[in-house]
Amino acid sequence: MNLIVIMLDSLRQDHLGCYGNSWIKTPNIDKLAEESILFENAYTSGLPTIPVRTELFTGQNSLPFRPWQPLTKEDITLPEILKEYGYTSALIASTYHLFKPDMNFHRGFDVFSWIRGQEADCYVSGPLTEDIDDYTKPAMKGSPTENMLMQYLKNTESFEKEEDYFIPQVVKESIKWLEKNYKEKNIFLWMDSFDPHEPWDPPSPFDKMYTDPNYKGPKLIHPKYGKVDWMSEEELSYVRGLYAGEVSFVDKWVGILLEKIKELGLHESSLIVLLSDHGHPHGDHGSIMKTPDNLYSELIRIPLLIRHPEGLYAGKRVDALLQMPDILPTILDIMGLGVETQAMHGKSFWPVVKGEKEKIRDWIVTGYHESLHRCVRDKEWSLILRPGEGRSELYNLKEDPKEKKNLIDEYPEKARELSSHLGRYFTLRAREMSRIFSRRLKSLQLQYELSHTSAK
Repeated sequence: MNLIVIMLDSLRQDHLGCYGNSWIKTPNIDKLAEESILFENAYTSGLPTIPVRTELFTGQNSLPFRPWQPLTKEDITLPEILKEYGYTSALIASTYHLFKPDMNFHRGFDVFSWIRGQEADCYVSGPLTEDIDDYTKPAMKGSPTENMLMQYLKNTESFEKEEDYFIPQVVKESIKWLEKNYKEKNIFLWMDSFDPHEPWDPPSPFDKMYTDPNYKGPKLIHPKYGKVDWMSEEELSYVRGLYAGEVSFVDKWVGILLEKIKELGLHESSLIVLLSDHGHPHGDHGSIMKTPDNLYSELIRIPLLIRHPEGLYAGKRVDALLQMPDILPTILDIMGLGVETQAMHGKSFWPVVKGEKEKIRDWIVTGYHESLHRCVRDKEWSLILRPGEGRSELYNLKEDPKEKKNLIDEYPEKARELSSHLGRYFTLRAREMSRIFSRRLKSLQLQYELSHTSAK
């Protein structure tokens, strides 16, 4: 059995037609969903990009143990496991964090191809030819976001046609590899697209597909992280439209990849997995971009589709709870390699799909490693624990799926029940790491002040 994984960074579950969206066009992913098992309650675990992929590659938890860090020599990864079974493999990615020096996410693959230039990837230097003021507001001046945006504009200033953009490059490189290797006995492709991650800069016609044609404001393709009080409603609506356009743009090129898979005869011999590492907030709860305190469904709930090569359970929707570390054991279980999962934290949810079990988890826990904010939820309730003086939040997901009414005062016993699942070790470990992170920030600030003082 071949394995093809399609990772799409920052794709919101509720922006796909197969998950109930009615205004964003995603026909190709929706068609794949009809042939796949669709998981309604799949959640990210340790956030964001790198901890998620650590969990996906190893089947191990990153919370509360590991921050954003390279794979270690002790980690045993999916490509290394499949290599032992004779698989020919490739990692093709535009997610530039994966190929920073010493990250090691290419380890075990026979081939790895990096598509350069996304976001703050230091790919092109020199003066910026575009006016940065066309893409920012005064509130963004001097922020890290402004610097990331400037780098992105340098990286993409030569783009002239749709195929120059990143998702086409990733898909075309993946197709090129498939065409050369599809006759191998067993193949494994991990295609890792940074899109639809910000900056949201899709080419025509996707840039105008969901935005107001009369909008005359700045091109806020990469807003700054945090509260949205510096943006007008018109600007926020424009940003949401850009992201939606990016989603449809990604869907088009995923469709091109899926069509090539069929053309090469791989459709009936390949397990196809499509997922995202997390979603993306767009002012749903007063803030935009990924922040450690924004642990609502728009960030933590992910799309997950698994298409069996024999079409098993096509169209089935599974509402059992699962998390990132569970995905690798499940893949290996489906492929007949369940013996390789015994030392993994994650649990295969294939028995749930087959109807042999009702569930593998009663609750999930998610958050950022170096933060005290945590979300604990079951299928009905979601508790967001706030550090220090922050007011924790409790939502009934069935009656209030948008998480607008905080019921922490009305149901304190439910909040206590959910918070008890963290355990003292988990909580103390998070506090310890938060103190370490705080000391790092103070040290960096001191270094900055000293360097500027000596410069004067």
